[in-house]
Amino acid sequence: MDIRILTRELTPFEHLVAEHMCEGLSNGAIARETAHTEKVIENTISRIARAFGIKSDGDTNVRVLLALAYRSQFGDRAFDVLGIACSHLEVGPDGRSYCNRHID
Repeated sequence: MDIRILTRELTPFEHLVAEHMCEGLSNGAIARETAHTEKVIENTISRIARAFGIKSDGDTNVRVLLALAYRSQFGDRAFDVLGIACSHLEVGPDGRSYCNRHID
């Protein structure tokens, strides 16, 4: 499977949905968290997958590949939730650790 870097910028809502997906939430749970329908979430995940060039076929779990692609591009806030140090941590000039891939 060839996963490309993003072909376009993600919208804030797409980022939110992707972050929830990376936390392991189902479409139904994401829908409840964001006050949208499951269909909206399904369509949003499909748009995000297209932005990464991930295509669905019978042998591919799009959500897994999308989570991997998203995490490699933007870091992984799920580590923060679980209290696990991110593998992208760097020590800044002030001596504090930060993840060079997280976006705020």
